[in-house]
Amino acid sequence: MRWADLVGRRVAVWGFGREGRAALNALARHVPGQPVDLYCAADEVDAARSAFPAARVRDVAPDADALAGYDIVIKSPGISAYKPELLDAQARGTCFTSGTALWFAAHEMANTIAVTGTKGKSTTSALIAHLARSLGVRTGLAGNIGLPLLELDDATADLWVIELSSFQTGDASGVSLGVVTSLYEEHLDWHGSRERYVDDKLKLLSSSAAVLVNAMQPALLVRAADHPGLHTFGDTAHWHVADGWIRRGDENIIRADRVSAPGLHNAINACAALAALEISGLDARAAAPAVSSFVPLPHRLQPLGKRDGLDWINDSISTTPLASLAALETVGGARAALIVGGHDRGLDWTPFVEAMRIHAPEAIVCQGRNGPRIADALEDAGVPNVYRALDLAAAVGAARDALRGDGVVVLSPGAPSFDQFRDYAERGQRFAELAGFESDAAHIQGLGVG
Repeated sequence: MRWADLVGRRVAVWGFGREGRAALNALARHVPGQPVDLYCAADEVDAARSAFPAARVRDVAPDADALAGYDIVIKSPGISAYKPELLDAQARGTCFTSGTALWFAAHEMANTIAVTGTKGKSTTSALIAHLARSLGVRTGLAGNIGLPLLELDDATADLWVIELSSFQTGDASGVSLGVVTSLYEEHLDWHGSRERYVDDKLKLLSSSAAVLVNAMQPALLVRAADHPGLHTFGDTAHWHVADGWIRRGDENIIRADRVSAPGLHNAINACAALAALEISGLDARAAAPAVSSFVPLPHRLQPLGKRDGLDWINDSISTTPLASLAALETVGGARAALIVGGHDRGLDWTPFVEAMRIHAPEAIVCQGRNGPRIADALEDAGVPNVYRALDLAAAVGAARDALRGDGVVVLSPGAPSFDQFRDYAERGQRFAELAGFESDAAHIQGLGVG
Protein backbone atom coordinates (compact mmCIF):
# COMPACT_ATOMS: atom_id res chain seq x y z
CA MET A 1 0.00 0.00 0.00
CA ARG A 2 1.44 3.32 -1.15
CA TRP A 3 0.18 6.87 -0.80
CA ALA A 4 -0.76 6.96 -4.48
CA ASP A 5 -3.14 4.05 -3.86
CA LEU A 6 -5.28 6.29 -1.66
CA VAL A 7 -6.04 8.89 -4.33
CA GLY A 8 -9.77 9.10 -5.02
CA ARG A 9 -10.59 6.22 -2.68
CA ARG A 10 -12.97 6.09 0.27
CA VAL A 11 -10.54 6.47 3.20
CA ALA A 12 -10.90 6.42 6.98
CA VAL A 13 -8.44 6.82 9.83
CA TRP A 14 -9.33 4.70 12.86
CA GLY A 15 -7.85 6.03 16.10
CA PHE A 16 -6.82 9.51 17.25
CA GLY A 17 -3.76 8.79 19.34
CA ARG A 18 -0.37 9.96 18.19
CA GLU A 19 -0.30 7.38 15.39
CA GLY A 20 -3.70 8.50 14.12
CA ARG A 21 -2.71 12.16 14.14
CA ALA A 22 0.52 11.34 12.31
CA ALA A 23 -1.48 9.44 9.67
CA LEU A 24 -3.84 12.39 9.15
CA ASN A 25 -0.96 14.84 8.78
CA ALA A 26 0.90 12.56 6.37
CA LEU A 27 -2.25 11.97 4.33
CA ALA A 28 -2.69 15.73 3.95
CA ARG A 29 0.93 16.06 2.76
CA HIS A 30 0.98 13.16 0.34
CA VAL A 31 -2.61 13.22 -0.94
CA PRO A 32 -3.75 16.83 -0.52
CA GLY A 33 -7.49 17.31 -0.69
CA GLN A 34 -8.24 13.62 -0.09
CA PRO A 35 -11.54 13.30 1.84
CA VAL A 36 -11.15 11.29 5.04
CA ASP A 37 -13.33 10.12 7.89
CA LEU A 38 -11.85 9.94 11.39
CA TYR A 39 -13.10 7.57 14.07
CA CYS A 40 -12.19 8.60 17.60
CA ALA A 41 -13.47 8.48 21.17
CA ALA A 42 -16.23 10.87 22.24
CA ASP A 43 -13.88 12.83 24.51
CA GLU A 44 -11.49 13.40 21.56
CA VAL A 45 -14.03 14.94 19.18
CA ASP A 46 -13.42 18.61 19.97
CA ALA A 47 -9.63 18.23 19.71
CA ALA A 48 -9.98 16.24 16.47
CA ARG A 49 -12.25 18.80 14.82
CA SER A 50 -9.99 21.64 15.90
CA ALA A 51 -6.80 20.01 14.65
CA PHE A 52 -8.27 18.51 11.45
CA PRO A 53 -11.23 20.62 10.34
CA ALA A 54 -11.36 18.98 6.91
CA ALA A 55 -11.89 15.49 8.38
CA ARG A 56 -15.37 14.12 8.97
CA VAL A 57 -15.14 13.17 12.64
CA ARG A 58 -17.12 10.19 13.93
CA ASP A 59 -17.39 9.80 17.70
CA VAL A 60 -18.52 6.16 17.69
CA ALA A 61 -16.58 2.96 17.16
CA PRO A 62 -17.16 1.75 13.59
CA ASP A 63 -19.09 -1.47 13.14
CA ALA A 64 -18.59 -3.93 10.31
CA ASP A 65 -21.01 -2.17 7.98
CA ALA A 66 -19.32 1.20 8.54
CA LEU A 67 -15.86 -0.28 7.92
CA ALA A 68 -17.09 -2.11 4.82
CA GLY A 69 -18.09 1.26 3.38
CA TYR A 70 -14.43 2.22 2.88
CA ASP A 71 -11.84 1.12 0.36
CA ILE A 72 -8.95 1.75 2.78
CA VAL A 73 -8.79 2.14 6.56
CA ILE A 74 -5.59 3.36 8.22
CA LYS A 75 -5.83 1.96 11.74
CA SER A 76 -3.80 2.66 14.84
CA PRO A 77 -1.63 -0.19 16.20
CA GLY A 78 -3.61 -0.64 19.41
CA ILE A 79 -6.72 -1.69 17.49
CA SER A 80 -6.58 -5.45 17.17
CA ALA A 81 -6.37 -6.86 13.66
CA TYR A 82 -8.61 -9.69 14.92
CA LYS A 83 -11.64 -7.63 15.92
CA PRO A 84 -14.72 -9.34 14.44
CA GLU A 85 -15.96 -6.16 12.76
CA LEU A 86 -12.57 -5.66 11.11
CA LEU A 87 -12.42 -9.22 9.83
CA ASP A 88 -15.97 -8.95 8.51
CA ALA A 89 -15.18 -5.74 6.60
CA GLN A 90 -11.92 -7.21 5.34
CA ALA A 91 -13.80 -10.18 3.92
CA ARG A 92 -16.06 -7.69 2.09
CA GLY A 93 -13.09 -6.00 0.44
CA THR A 94 -11.92 -3.26 2.78
CA CYS A 95 -8.13 -2.94 2.89
CA PHE A 96 -6.64 -2.21 6.32
CA THR A 97 -3.22 -0.59 6.53
CA SER A 98 -1.19 1.42 9.03
CA GLY A 99 1.30 4.24 9.32
CA THR A 100 4.06 1.65 9.70
CA ALA A 101 3.11 -0.12 6.46
CA LEU A 102 2.87 3.17 4.56
CA TRP A 103 6.28 4.31 5.81
CA PHE A 104 8.04 1.09 4.85
CA ALA A 105 6.42 1.11 1.40
CA ALA A 106 7.74 4.62 0.83
CA HIS A 107 11.24 3.75 2.11
CA GLU A 108 11.92 0.42 0.42
CA MET A 109 15.54 1.36 -0.28
CA ALA A 110 16.31 2.55 3.24
CA ASN A 111 18.87 0.81 5.47
CA THR A 112 16.64 -0.40 8.30
CA ILE A 113 17.13 -2.29 11.54
CA ALA A 114 13.73 -3.28 12.95
CA VAL A 115 13.68 -4.47 16.55
CA THR A 116 10.95 -6.44 18.30
CA GLY A 117 10.73 -8.71 21.33
CA THR A 118 8.55 -9.16 24.37
CA LYS A 119 11.12 -7.36 26.49
CA GLY A 120 14.25 -5.41 25.68
CA LYS A 121 13.13 -3.99 22.34
CA SER A 122 13.02 -0.34 23.41
CA THR A 123 16.39 -0.32 25.17
CA THR A 124 18.02 -2.34 22.38
CA SER A 125 16.63 0.02 19.73
CA ALA A 126 17.85 3.09 21.60
CA LEU A 127 21.25 1.48 22.21
CA ILE A 128 21.70 0.66 18.52
CA ALA A 129 20.93 4.26 17.58
CA HIS A 130 23.19 5.65 20.31
CA LEU A 131 26.10 3.40 19.37
CA ALA A 132 25.71 4.07 15.64
CA ARG A 133 25.72 7.82 16.27
CA SER A 134 28.88 7.43 18.36
CA LEU A 135 30.50 6.25 15.12
CA GLY A 136 29.25 9.29 13.25
CA VAL A 137 26.39 7.54 11.43
CA ARG A 138 23.33 9.72 10.79
CA THR A 139 20.67 7.59 12.44
CA GLY A 140 16.90 7.78 12.79
CA LEU A 141 15.19 6.28 15.85
CA ALA A 142 11.41 5.91 15.72
CA GLY A 143 8.46 3.54 15.88
CA ASN A 144 6.83 2.00 18.92
CA ILE A 145 9.52 3.54 21.14
CA GLY A 146 7.56 6.81 21.14
CA LEU A 147 7.76 8.52 17.74
CA PRO A 148 5.48 7.38 14.90
CA LEU A 149 7.37 6.74 11.69
CA LEU A 150 5.03 9.00 9.75
CA GLU A 151 6.22 11.98 11.77
CA LEU A 152 9.58 11.45 10.04
CA ASP A 153 8.39 10.39 6.60
CA ASP A 154 10.21 13.27 4.89
CA ALA A 155 13.44 12.89 6.90
CA THR A 156 16.61 11.24 5.63
CA ALA A 157 19.11 9.05 7.49
CA ASP A 158 21.92 6.64 6.68
CA LEU A 159 20.46 4.13 9.13
CA TRP A 160 16.94 3.74 10.50
CA VAL A 161 16.40 1.95 13.82
CA ILE A 162 12.73 1.12 14.23
CA GLU A 163 11.10 -0.48 17.23
CA LEU A 164 8.07 -2.59 16.35
CA SER A 165 5.48 -3.98 18.73
CA SER A 166 3.73 -7.27 18.02
CA PHE A 167 0.89 -5.11 16.68
CA GLN A 168 3.21 -3.73 13.98
CA THR A 169 5.56 -6.53 12.91
CA GLY A 170 3.21 -7.68 10.15
CA ASP A 171 3.28 -4.19 8.64
CA ALA A 172 7.03 -4.05 8.03
CA SER A 173 8.52 -4.79 4.61
CA GLY A 174 11.95 -4.74 3.03
CA VAL A 175 13.76 -4.73 6.39
CA SER A 176 17.55 -4.92 6.18
CA LEU A 177 17.98 -6.55 9.60
CA GLY A 178 15.26 -7.82 11.90
CA VAL A 179 16.18 -8.23 15.58
CA VAL A 180 14.20 -10.34 18.06
CA THR A 181 15.37 -9.72 21.62
CA SER A 182 13.13 -12.16 23.48
CA LEU A 183 9.83 -13.99 23.24
CA TYR A 184 7.44 -14.56 26.13
CA GLU A 185 3.68 -14.55 26.60
CA GLU A 186 2.09 -11.10 26.28
CA HIS A 187 -0.77 -9.07 24.71
CA LEU A 188 -3.13 -12.04 24.65
CA ASP A 189 -6.12 -9.67 24.65
CA TRP A 190 -5.00 -8.20 21.27
CA HIS A 191 -3.81 -11.41 19.61
CA GLY A 192 -6.33 -13.82 21.09
CA SER A 193 -3.91 -16.62 21.96
CA ARG A 194 -0.28 -17.27 22.80
CA GLU A 195 0.23 -19.08 19.51
CA ARG A 196 -1.09 -16.17 17.50
CA TYR A 197 1.04 -13.74 19.52
CA VAL A 198 4.18 -15.72 18.68
CA ASP A 199 3.19 -16.00 15.02
CA ASP A 200 2.50 -12.28 14.78
CA LYS A 201 5.71 -11.34 16.57
CA LEU A 202 7.78 -13.48 14.24
CA LYS A 203 6.27 -12.03 11.06
CA LEU A 204 9.33 -9.78 11.23
CA LEU A 205 11.48 -12.75 10.18
CA SER A 206 9.78 -13.13 6.82
CA SER A 207 10.09 -9.42 6.00
CA SER A 208 13.82 -9.18 6.85
CA ALA A 209 16.80 -9.93 4.62
CA ALA A 210 18.85 -10.86 7.70
CA VAL A 211 17.74 -11.66 11.24
CA LEU A 212 19.39 -11.53 14.66
CA VAL A 213 17.82 -13.59 17.44
CA ASN A 214 18.52 -14.40 21.06
CA ALA A 215 20.34 -17.74 21.18
CA MET A 216 19.44 -18.15 24.86
CA GLN A 217 15.86 -18.92 23.85
CA PRO A 218 15.78 -22.36 22.18
CA ALA A 219 12.18 -22.04 21.00
CA LEU A 220 13.03 -18.78 19.25
CA LEU A 221 16.05 -20.39 17.59
CA VAL A 222 13.89 -23.21 16.29
CA ARG A 223 11.43 -20.77 14.71
CA ALA A 224 14.26 -18.82 13.05
CA ALA A 225 16.40 -21.80 12.05
CA ASP A 226 15.37 -21.87 8.39
CA HIS A 227 16.05 -18.20 7.74
CA PRO A 228 18.91 -17.91 5.22
CA GLY A 229 20.27 -14.78 6.92
CA LEU A 230 20.23 -16.04 10.52
CA HIS A 231 22.59 -14.48 13.11
CA THR A 232 22.57 -14.95 16.88
CA PHE A 233 23.64 -13.22 20.07
CA GLY A 234 23.89 -14.55 23.59
CA ASP A 235 25.85 -17.67 22.60
CA THR A 236 29.56 -18.06 23.31
CA ALA A 237 30.56 -17.91 19.64
CA HIS A 238 29.16 -14.43 19.21
CA TRP A 239 28.33 -11.39 21.39
CA HIS A 240 27.49 -12.57 24.90
CA VAL A 241 28.02 -11.87 28.61
CA ALA A 242 30.36 -14.05 30.70
CA ASP A 243 32.37 -13.54 33.88
CA GLY A 244 31.34 -9.92 34.13
CA TRP A 245 32.40 -9.06 30.58
CA ILE A 246 30.68 -8.38 27.29
CA ARG A 247 32.53 -10.68 24.92
CA ARG A 248 32.79 -11.27 21.20
CA GLY A 249 33.53 -14.97 21.11
CA ASP A 250 36.57 -15.46 23.39
CA GLU A 251 37.54 -11.79 23.32
CA ASN A 252 36.73 -9.53 26.27
CA ILE A 253 35.39 -6.26 24.83
CA ILE A 254 34.11 -4.20 27.78
CA ARG A 255 33.07 -4.80 31.39
CA ALA A 256 29.35 -5.54 31.62
CA ASP A 257 28.98 -3.08 34.49
CA ARG A 258 30.06 -0.29 32.13
CA VAL A 259 26.60 -0.45 30.54
CA SER A 260 24.80 2.52 32.05
CA ALA A 261 21.43 0.74 32.15
CA PRO A 262 21.44 -1.58 35.19
CA GLY A 263 21.10 -5.35 35.24
CA LEU A 264 22.35 -8.41 33.38
CA HIS A 265 19.44 -8.19 30.95
CA ASN A 266 20.62 -4.75 29.84
CA ALA A 267 24.14 -6.06 29.27
CA ILE A 268 22.51 -8.68 27.05
CA ASN A 269 20.59 -5.92 25.29
CA ALA A 270 23.95 -4.26 24.67
CA CYS A 271 25.19 -7.50 23.11
CA ALA A 272 22.20 -7.46 20.75
CA ALA A 273 22.93 -3.84 19.82
CA LEU A 274 26.62 -4.48 19.19
CA ALA A 275 25.81 -7.57 17.13
CA ALA A 276 23.33 -5.54 15.06
CA LEU A 277 25.98 -2.94 14.30
CA GLU A 278 28.47 -5.62 13.29
CA ILE A 279 26.00 -7.30 10.95
CA SER A 280 25.25 -3.90 9.45
CA GLY A 281 28.92 -3.45 8.57
CA LEU A 282 29.80 -1.01 11.36
CA ASP A 283 32.72 -1.23 13.81
CA ALA A 284 31.03 -2.65 16.90
CA ARG A 285 34.26 -2.87 18.89
CA ALA A 286 34.90 0.83 18.35
CA ALA A 287 31.35 1.64 19.42
CA ALA A 288 31.41 -0.50 22.59
CA PRO A 289 32.76 2.20 24.98
CA ALA A 290 29.69 4.31 24.21
CA VAL A 291 27.50 1.90 26.21
CA SER A 292 28.64 3.85 29.28
CA SER A 293 27.28 7.16 27.96
CA PHE A 294 23.88 5.78 27.00
CA VAL A 295 21.02 7.45 28.87
CA PRO A 296 18.74 4.69 30.25
CA LEU A 297 15.12 4.92 29.15
CA PRO A 298 12.55 6.18 31.67
CA HIS A 299 10.20 3.73 33.41
CA ARG A 300 12.61 0.87 32.73
CA LEU A 301 14.36 0.03 36.01
CA GLN A 302 14.77 3.78 36.43
CA PRO A 303 16.43 4.69 39.77
CA LEU A 304 14.48 7.63 41.16
CA GLY A 305 16.68 8.23 44.19
CA LYS A 306 16.25 8.02 47.96
CA ARG A 307 13.30 9.25 50.02
CA ASP A 308 12.50 8.49 53.67
CA GLY A 309 15.49 6.18 53.87
CA LEU A 310 14.24 4.07 50.98
CA ASP A 311 15.53 3.69 47.42
CA TRP A 312 12.85 3.81 44.73
CA ILE A 313 12.97 2.08 41.33
CA ASN A 314 10.42 2.76 38.59
CA ASP A 315 9.95 -0.18 36.21
CA SER A 316 6.45 0.75 35.11
CA ILE A 317 7.14 -0.55 31.59
CA SER A 318 7.01 -4.08 33.05
CA THR A 319 3.90 -5.83 31.71
CA THR A 320 4.77 -9.53 32.15
CA PRO A 321 5.46 -11.60 35.27
CA LEU A 322 8.89 -12.54 33.93
CA ALA A 323 9.77 -8.85 33.69
CA SER A 324 8.88 -8.48 37.37
CA LEU A 325 11.25 -11.33 38.20
CA ALA A 326 14.04 -9.69 36.18
CA ALA A 327 13.49 -6.41 38.03
CA LEU A 328 13.74 -8.13 41.40
CA GLU A 329 17.01 -9.77 40.38
CA THR A 330 18.62 -6.37 39.81
CA VAL A 331 18.38 -5.41 43.50
CA GLY A 332 20.35 -8.45 44.63
CA GLY A 333 20.18 -9.14 48.35
CA ALA A 334 18.71 -5.76 49.34
CA ARG A 335 15.57 -5.66 51.47
CA ALA A 336 12.93 -5.10 48.82
CA ALA A 337 9.24 -4.45 48.48
CA LEU A 338 8.00 -5.43 45.03
CA ILE A 339 4.77 -3.87 43.76
CA VAL A 340 2.95 -6.02 41.19
CA GLY A 341 -0.43 -6.03 39.51
CA GLY A 342 -2.56 -3.97 37.16
CA HIS A 343 -4.86 -4.64 34.23
CA ASP A 344 -5.65 -8.35 33.95
CA ARG A 345 -4.85 -9.89 30.56
CA GLY A 346 -5.06 -13.44 31.86
CA LEU A 347 -1.32 -14.12 31.83
CA ASP A 348 0.03 -17.11 33.72
CA TRP A 349 1.76 -16.07 36.95
CA THR A 350 2.85 -19.62 37.84
CA PRO A 351 6.59 -19.11 37.04
CA PHE A 352 6.57 -15.95 39.19
CA VAL A 353 4.87 -17.77 42.06
CA GLU A 354 7.30 -20.69 41.86
CA ALA A 355 10.26 -18.29 41.97
CA MET A 356 8.79 -16.55 45.01
CA ARG A 357 8.41 -19.92 46.79
CA ILE A 358 12.18 -20.31 46.54
CA HIS A 359 13.12 -16.77 47.49
CA ALA A 360 10.64 -14.03 48.31
CA PRO A 361 11.49 -10.38 49.01
CA GLU A 362 10.62 -8.60 52.22
CA ALA A 363 7.22 -7.75 50.78
CA ILE A 364 5.17 -8.48 47.65
CA VAL A 365 2.42 -5.91 47.33
CA CYS A 366 -0.36 -6.98 44.98
CA GLN A 367 -2.53 -4.18 43.63
CA GLY A 368 -4.83 -3.32 40.76
CA ARG A 369 -7.37 -5.37 38.86
CA ASN A 370 -5.43 -8.63 38.92
CA GLY A 371 -3.88 -8.02 42.37
CA PRO A 372 -6.28 -10.38 44.18
CA ARG A 373 -5.59 -13.18 41.67
CA ILE A 374 -1.83 -12.80 42.13
CA ALA A 375 -2.12 -12.61 45.92
CA ASP A 376 -4.34 -15.70 46.01
CA ALA A 377 -1.82 -17.68 43.95
CA LEU A 378 1.09 -16.59 46.15
CA GLU A 379 -0.73 -17.36 49.39
CA ASP A 380 -1.97 -20.72 48.11
CA ALA A 381 1.68 -21.60 47.37
CA GLY A 382 2.74 -20.64 50.89
CA VAL A 383 4.74 -17.55 49.86
CA PRO A 384 5.26 -15.25 52.87
CA ASN A 385 5.04 -11.46 53.13
CA VAL A 386 2.15 -10.99 50.70
CA TYR A 387 0.24 -7.71 51.00
CA ARG A 388 -2.95 -6.62 49.25
CA ALA A 389 -3.68 -3.07 48.11
CA LEU A 390 -6.60 -1.62 46.20
CA ASP A 391 -4.57 0.69 43.96
CA LEU A 392 -1.08 2.09 43.39
CA ALA A 393 -1.35 4.73 46.11
CA ALA A 394 -2.29 2.11 48.69
CA ALA A 395 0.47 -0.17 47.39
CA VAL A 396 3.13 2.50 47.90
CA GLY A 397 1.88 2.99 51.45
CA ALA A 398 2.01 -0.74 52.14
CA ALA A 399 5.56 -0.95 50.75
CA ARG A 400 6.68 1.90 53.01
CA ASP A 401 5.13 0.24 56.05
CA ALA A 402 6.71 -3.12 55.24
CA LEU A 403 10.26 -1.77 54.85
CA ARG A 404 10.17 0.71 57.75
CA GLY A 405 12.78 3.07 56.28
CA ASP A 406 15.32 0.46 55.18
CA GLY A 407 15.38 -1.05 51.70
CA VAL A 408 14.25 -0.51 48.12
CA VAL A 409 10.76 -0.18 46.69
CA VAL A 410 10.46 -1.60 43.16
CA LEU A 411 7.45 -0.90 40.98
CA SER A 412 7.51 -3.67 38.37
CA PRO A 413 3.84 -4.48 37.86
CA GLY A 414 4.05 -7.36 35.39
CA ALA A 415 0.75 -6.08 33.98
CA PRO A 416 -0.52 -3.19 31.85
CA SER A 417 -1.67 0.07 33.40
CA PHE A 418 -5.13 0.43 31.89
CA ASP A 419 -7.07 -0.43 35.04
CA GLN A 420 -5.93 2.85 36.64
CA PHE A 421 -3.90 4.88 34.14
CA ARG A 422 -3.76 5.97 30.51
CA ASP A 423 -0.43 4.21 29.92
CA TYR A 424 2.71 2.95 31.64
CA ALA A 425 4.28 6.42 31.57
CA GLU A 426 1.42 7.96 33.54
CA ARG A 427 1.65 5.08 36.02
CA GLY A 428 5.39 5.60 36.42
CA GLN A 429 4.97 9.33 36.91
CA ARG A 430 2.30 8.74 39.56
CA PHE A 431 4.62 6.30 41.33
CA ALA A 432 7.33 8.96 41.37
CA GLU A 433 4.88 11.46 42.87
CA LEU A 434 3.78 9.03 45.56
CA ALA A 435 7.42 8.35 46.42
CA GLY A 436 8.06 12.09 46.80
CA PHE A 437 9.83 12.92 43.54
CA GLU A 438 9.07 15.46 40.86
CA SER A 439 6.72 14.04 38.23
CA ASP A 440 8.23 15.74 35.19
CA ALA A 441 7.15 14.02 32.01
CA ALA A 442 9.83 11.52 31.14
CA HIS A 443 11.53 11.98 27.79
CA ILE A 444 13.36 9.36 25.79
CA GLN A 445 16.56 10.90 24.54
CA GLY A 446 17.65 10.32 20.96
CA LEU A 447 14.29 10.06 19.21
CA GLY A 448 14.25 11.34 15.66
CA VAL A 449 17.22 11.77 13.35
CA GLY A 450 20.65 12.67 14.65
